[in-house]
Amino acid sequence: MNNLLRLLESDCTLSKKQLGAMVGASPERVEEMIRDLEKKNIILGYKAVVDWDATDRNDVTALIEVKVEPQRDTGFDRIAERIYQYEEVEACYLMSGSFDMTVIISGRSLKEVSNFVSLKLSTIEGVKSTATHFILKKYKDNHLIFKKQEKQEEGFVFV
Repeated sequence: MNNLLRLLESDCTLSKKQLGAMVGASPERVEEMIRDLEKKNIILGYKAVVDWDATDRNDVTALIEVKVEPQRDTGFDRIAERIYQYEEVEACYLMSGSFDMTVIISGRSLKEVSNFVSLKLSTIEGVKSTATHFILKKYKDNHLIFKKQEKQEEGFVFV
């Protein structure tokens, strides 16, 4: 089961026949396993990873550190749910360390991201503070390298 999940995570365009050959199952069995994993919400969806920098789209992506006051009986979950409901939010994670949550958002401009943070995110009850970091360039995301570097020649150092 885990092998099938890893294969789908790395390339969800593989056919049932290809997946079956790789995990030692018939295409029909693979289809059944995938349906079961979807039904159990283990597979939540399928997604293409796009290098938007290679297109004419000019969105801005930000990583926001959020400190929150946990709520009685629900801890961080209720605040996280309020945050991830916003369309701008691409990801929301509970963290360990000096802040409580990481929120990743995209917008058409710095101003749009700034407005989201100041007018929506920071006004949620329980949010104590935010720190916004803009992503300047992606090198690798979801195990995929965006711009492969040419192979470097081995260098020798003489002392």
